[in-house]
This record gives sequence, C-alpha cells and structure tokens, in this order.
Amino acid sequence: MGNRFICMTNKENGGKNGIGSRSKRMERSKRRSLVEEELLHRQALSMAIQQHHLSQRFEGSMSRRIGSTSSRRRTDTSESAPISKQLPEFLSSIKTKKFILVHGEGFGAWCWYKTIALLEETGLLPTAIDLTGSGIDLTDTKNVATLAEYSKPLIDYLGNLPEDEKVIFVGHSVGGACVSYALELFPQKIAKAVFVCATMISDGQRPFDVFAEELGSAELFMKESKFLIYGNGKEKPPTGFMFEKEQMHGLYFNQSPAKDVALAMVSMRPIPLGPIMEKLSLTPEKYGTSHRFYVQTLDDHALSPDVQEKLVRENPPEGVFNIKGSDHCPFFSKPQSLHKILVEIAQIP
Repeated sequence: MGNRFICMTNKENGGKNGIGSRSKRMERSKRRSLVEEELLHRQALSMAIQQHHLSQRFEGSMSRRIGSTSSRRRTDTSESAPISKQLPEFLSSIKTKKFILVHGEGFGAWCWYKTIALLEETGLLPTAIDLTGSGIDLTDTKNVATLAEYSKPLIDYLGNLPEDEKVIFVGHSVGGACVSYALELFPQKIAKAVFVCATMISDGQRPFDVFAEELGSAELFMKESKFLIYGNGKEKPPTGFMFEKEQMHGLYFNQSPAKDVALAMVSMRPIPLGPIMEKLSLTPEKYGTSHRFYVQTLDDHALSPDVQEKLVRENPPEGVFNIKGSDHCPFFSKPQSLHKILVEIAQIP
C-alpha cells in the first residue's frame, strides 16, 4: 500500500488541569466541557426515552436526521463565535464540509451526539441518519430483509443531493457495509468514506463474516445462537438478533462511560439478519474509485485489532488511523480522538 499512512492518537483533548499561569483557564474550560457534556447526555437520554415510550404515537413529526438542523449549538454564541474567528484558514482548506454519520448494528443516529456537537463546534456540517428499522424509524426488523432496504435512507439522501454537491461518509461497524453499498451506487457524490472499526469488506463478502472470529460461522450462528429473533414464528427462519445487556457491554462498551452505556441500553434495537448475511457486489469502476480511510480501535472486543488489520490488508484504504484505548464505540469512549481524525481526513486534498 504505497500511499497508506498511519496516525496514532493517544490522548483526549481537554483532559488534566494545567499548572502555573494556564491552570485557571484550563480549569474553566474543563468545567464548561463537563457542563456541556452533562447537558448533551440529558438531551440524548431524554430523546431515547421519548422514543421508547412514544413510538406507537410517532407519525413522522420528528426528523429522522439529527445534526445540521439542530439549534442546540447555535444558541451558545460565546462558544461558536470564537471558533469561527480562530479557524478561517482551516475551514477554507476543507472542500467538503458535510459529514453523513452512519451508525452500526443495533444503534441509531442518537449514538453520534458527541461527534455531532464537536463537528458543529468546528464549523462543519454533520448529519446522522437512521437506517431502516433503527433509531426512531419504526420499521419492524423482520421486514428489513436486504441491504438495499436497510440502506434506503442513505440512498434516498444521496439521490436528493444536488449534482455538484459531495459529502463525507462515516460508517461505524456494520454501517460500513451500507457505506460500501452507497459507494457502489453513488461514487461521484461521496468525496471520502471513513470506516470506523467497520466492515470494510471486499467484493463478494458478507458483513457478518467479519465478526466470525467472535460469533462463529454464519451457518452455525443461524442454527444455534441464543440471541436470534424469529419475527415470523419459530417455524420460519430467524429475522434478526439482539445481544443481552451483559454481552453488549462486553462486546461494545468495555471502555465507554457509564452514562453512554445507560443511553445505549434503552436505545438499541434488534439487528436485522438479512442485510448482514448478504454478499456485496463491488466493482473496480465504482467502489474501486472511492477515497477510503479506516479508523482502527485498539481495545475493541467486538472487532479485534487483528481482524481490523486484516480488513485493511485485504482491501487497502488510502489512510489508516489508530485510536488507543478505544472500545468498539469511539464516539463514546474516545470522542475527541475520533473528532480529531475526522477533521484531519476532511483536510486531506
């Protein structure tokens, strides 16, 4: 991989207090960050609980997209104004400012709330979209049988983009397969694709195969897994699966803050089986022309660093970034590190 580069990100910004003349300023910044994070936690948790209890009455009044239309960050001009003044050259060097955040299996747009806030503060334009049957989309998992159905919100979004407009896609975990699918259909509309500990698979592979080291073969899983859901009855093939809380915590959240784990536990939904058992057809003429980057998470229990390295080796991207101390959800466990990498990728010509 001649043009591959590696970026090591070890520390979160805004961590320990400084000393000497900087201590008071850093302490104020830390307090402000803690207050903002607490507010974001409450907003996200409130949204998740509302989704949980009011889903039967939902008729489309709440947007399926979370991000660039939010007024949350714009109300605090004391924070947003200095950033825009400090970074005019930085922003002008970024040609594509729109980020489309694609969640992984069982998650929803809600999981990106920290990344959305950080990107908006930087002056970028993030939008998180619920895949079909995820987040606040009320489609029953048993009715999501193909990758095309699962990815439909992304494809609809790209189809409605103006001809001369491009976006940066960021896919997490199985969401990487949806990003690959979108790259095959709309390569001209995706400026860059970032795979965050994601299923960046090759032509003819299934997303599930990436997790075989942890979950076993697809055939064995379909026959024996205790996490399977039979949406059409026990006599029919399984339609989805969902891990128990103990398994989810060990696989996904071994380094994530307790508040984020609590948010996930009330927000995660069953995972449709059809889309992740489907083999992707990816061509050199379309998918092969895309600008891809991979973010490896080095304390990941769901997708081990070795498996991620194998994905990178077999389907080489243009750049590889590493986040130390991150579990399978860097948007929870290492949001600042993930943000720094996304901004760096956005600046690459």
